[in-house]
Amino acid sequence: MVLQRLRRWAGAMAVAVAMASTGAMLFAPASQARAIDESQLLPVDEAFALQAIAPQRDRVELSWAIADGYYLYRHRISVEVQDTGFGAGELQLPDGEPHHDEFFGDVETYRGTLRATLPGSAEPGAAAVTLKVRYQGCADLGVCYPPQTRMLTVALPAAGTGTGTAIGLPGAGASNGLRLPGLAGSGPGDPLPESQAFGFEAITGDAHTLLLRFTPAPGYYLYRDRSSFRIEGADGITAGQPQWPPGTDHHDEHFGDVVVYFDQVEVPLPLQREAGPATALRLVATFQGCQTDGICYPPMTREVALTVGAAEAASAAPGIAASAAPSEAEDTRLAAALAGKSRWVALLGFFGAGLLLAFTPCVLPMIPILSGLIAGQGTRLGTSRALVLSLVYVVANALVFTAAGVVAGMVGANLQVIFQKPWIIAAFSALFVALALSSFGLYELQLPASLRARLGMLSDRQRGGSLAGVAAMGALSALIVGPCVAPPLAAAVLYIGQTQDPVFGGAALFLLGMGMGLPLLAFGAAAGRGMPTSGPWMTAVQRVFGFVFLGLAVWMLGRILPGPVLLASWGVLLLAAAAWAFAANTHSAHTRMAAIFAGLVLAVAGAAQLLGALAGGNDPLQPLAGIVGGQQDQALAFRTIKSGDDLDRELAAARAAGKPLMFDFYADWCVSCKEMEKYTFTDPGVQAALADFVLLKADVTANDEVDQALMRRFGIIGPPGTLFFVDGAELRGLRLVGFEKAGAFAQRARQAAGSR
Repeated sequence: MVLQRLRRWAGAMAVAVAMASTGAMLFAPASQARAIDESQLLPVDEAFALQAIAPQRDRVELSWAIADGYYLYRHRISVEVQDTGFGAGELQLPDGEPHHDEFFGDVETYRGTLRATLPGSAEPGAAAVTLKVRYQGCADLGVCYPPQTRMLTVALPAAGTGTGTAIGLPGAGASNGLRLPGLAGSGPGDPLPESQAFGFEAITGDAHTLLLRFTPAPGYYLYRDRSSFRIEGADGITAGQPQWPPGTDHHDEHFGDVVVYFDQVEVPLPLQREAGPATALRLVATFQGCQTDGICYPPMTREVALTVGAAEAASAAPGIAASAAPSEAEDTRLAAALAGKSRWVALLGFFGAGLLLAFTPCVLPMIPILSGLIAGQGTRLGTSRALVLSLVYVVANALVFTAAGVVAGMVGANLQVIFQKPWIIAAFSALFVALALSSFGLYELQLPASLRARLGMLSDRQRGGSLAGVAAMGALSALIVGPCVAPPLAAAVLYIGQTQDPVFGGAALFLLGMGMGLPLLAFGAAAGRGMPTSGPWMTAVQRVFGFVFLGLAVWMLGRILPGPVLLASWGVLLLAAAAWAFAANTHSAHTRMAAIFAGLVLAVAGAAQLLGALAGGNDPLQPLAGIVGGQQDQALAFRTIKSGDDLDRELAAARAAGKPLMFDFYADWCVSCKEMEKYTFTDPGVQAALADFVLLKADVTANDEVDQALMRRFGIIGPPGTLFFVDGAELRGLRLVGFEKAGAFAQRARQAAGSR
């Protein structure tokens, strides 16, 4: 409409006269106006995005994010205070660029970003200040916008608190037709301040990537295509195309068919840069969003100071490239593979990764569980029946494993972690004890009839002949027995969280679970084929698996028992097994000798465990280390923290001291955490590589709200997770998920130290 009016004017003088009389028209030379398409121009609030904050009660800071190809006039900027509770001084503007304007003559202009300060003093009872801001700018195309007036209400911080925020109101000359929020805090139904309505965070992913996170409040949504990002303060580094995940199609009354986000979204932002050292930079993000009832906010601008690690040249030799920080952490790389063009091939990779994970300590306990269930039938099953039972166990295990991962990706709650509550572990251990007693034949004792019937039903349901019982044990095993977090699991959860695609992400998790279960099929079939016929042999096999079930119960309780109590439990169990071996009735002299020898070995091992417990030991693999005076592995001196505030404080202190920081997530029930502590953190090479680091540990054993909030902050679905920070920023490409051997971990730590 405004441009159509312009074409009716014959020249620049007529436009200038119209401006002087109405203050609401664009002006430009007539010859230029006829050649300009209105669609080439940005809406005024995009061309000049205004924001105001009050960092202290004695000043208000205004900032304009000026789009490329646009500029503001210095002499057309003014601010008036509309309240009596804030005494304002003169607006402080930086020097602008000299510019000769055909209408205003020699003037100063601003491009890129403009920051102005309004000093003043707030009365003690003042909670906010309302400003009338006037400004005017032009486009390089030769078209100028009419003078703009914006009413801003800026919340003033209480004495000693943080920054106040501003909500913009349309004033005279608002040209984009958006309805903007009213005054913040005037009533319970009013729109939130923009800082609360649209949370924004940015961290360093690696030397070539920033990770952005937008968190719209409930009832708000963010536009995908009304965002822009630029890098300031770092020569040679520019922002690439943001990698937005799929959003929600939405028909907007202002912008037509658009893509929006109603929930938290994470966006990788590639950085275009050459090889160079670690560099500090400033990310300027501009974006826009609305409330679902149609109230829209003006474009918002947030700035975040970050440090990116050193970047190696792309043509570096393999040996050189290997010493540099990886461009992506393994979980990020695998998640990108699921979203890439070869995503179907990536699914096969997840199956292969599961096959490798099958031989880790997280999955190995499932072998005696499955074998014991098959042996619990008490008769020879045969290969086909044992294979069917094994398949039911593995599929149930994979389905529940998949469901747990999908829930973790969609809502951020890891079911495997939730099931590590002490009472749940104790209940599952009690189930193993019940299975053991069944294998020992104790249910045939003269117990009360009702109790005997219930125990018998439990035994029948869980023993090898019941498909439902085997499926139930497979499901429980997925949640309780091996809650290990490995890069493929973290990658699938990361993919689901970013894309909100539970189908494809769930398929990756299911294939990962089936890969982990493939060796179980082989073990189960072998158990069924190798089972002897009914008779004394079968009775002996059942007794052996009874002790195996008791061992699994002790192993589970080890997550919640003190070290000496755990050693004593192992000692008692081993001595009981030795007593049974000594008393076993055999019809063969060779078998009798083997049983006596096994009994002697078990008795010695059990006695060692008991002695270690009496000496206060806590390592079942080295129960006598404290007694014989052997050299103890030196543990790293971690400082334990609990909350995000604790972490921020330690990060600030490490940054002030110029030290890198390593942050480890740990839990007592985490098998891989125990591996890291026993085999990796005790290695002299690892300790030498970490000598200059500040070492922090978050013990998330309790998995309470504070623990969950800290894990959500970094997208950690469960321990172990090891993060490296330099100058307060995480080196995302060096993040470790799961267990890593000492040599590789020491190299990882050296890379982190070298990125300073």
